Amino acid sequence: MDSLEDRWMKLQPHVQVFGPEDDDPRPAVLLFHGCGGVRSHITGYAEAAAEAGLRAFVIDSYAPRGWSRTFALATVCSGVIFRGRDRAGDVLAALWGVARRRDVDHTSLAAAGWSHGGWGIMELMSSPLSRAGEFGLTDPQGTDLSGLKATVLVYPYVGIGATARMRPWRRCPRTLAVIAEQDHLTSVENASKVYDAVKACGVEVQTWQAAGTHAFDEPGGNGLMKYDEVLTKEAYDRFVRFLQASLIPQPEAKPAPKRRARAAAPAQSAAQSAQAG
Repeated sequence: MDSLEDRWMKLQPHVQVFGPEDDDPRPAVLLFHGCGGVRSHITGYAEAAAEAGLRAFVIDSYAPRGWSRTFALATVCSGVIFRGRDRAGDVLAALWGVARRRDVDHTSLAAAGWSHGGWGIMELMSSPLSRAGEFGLTDPQGTDLSGLKATVLVYPYVGIGATARMRPWRRCPRTLAVIAEQDHLTSVENASKVYDAVKACGVEVQTWQAAGTHAFDEPGGNGLMKYDEVLTKEAYDRFVRFLQASLIPQPEAKPAPKRRARAAAPAQSAAQSAQAG
């Protein structure tokens, strides 16, 4: 069992960092891959966020553990090991670690998860963090997550293995939820019910039903997980716009100046009109 700091120290060497080449404290998004590991579409989203002026951190949960993609596909994707509650420990530790960077605005963070990564985020949002040992961490209790302003859940795993999927959230950041209409791991109806439960704490949930399969945004996919280039472009656009709206302060619209009413010109009498003529 790790402390938050110990877990972060294990994750940190394998984190990919994207963003402007300066030291300014900027809003940041942490990206958590699916059960297949870090793939090109995850870094693609990170690059899109960086182009918008944010910092982006791709968190690899497998490299620190020495797990190959083949191993993960056989054990994690099948649900044998490393379920959502285990992944939530990485999510919490990464948020804790990234918030301490000088080039990050710790008051303006987002967590984005794809499939298994989304499962881990949802577990964290609904857990009390009240005792030692939660998520395999010695000191999760009392962790300050007030800087987490947004979450992005891209076709998260919300099947029967996600036993806490209907549990109301205890933390309520704005959320963008992507539902894949042809997802073989969940129905649209089930996913919609899950997000209705999430809303119970007052969280703002924006849902987008993408007319694609699970992992529609991962190049090279086919069959049950078929790549769709058009949907992927839209997903990138929605991702960036949501982060900008959630993390970057928007200028307040200034009220239009009030116009002073002009006094109406006095009407001329018929005599005056005649004299003028």
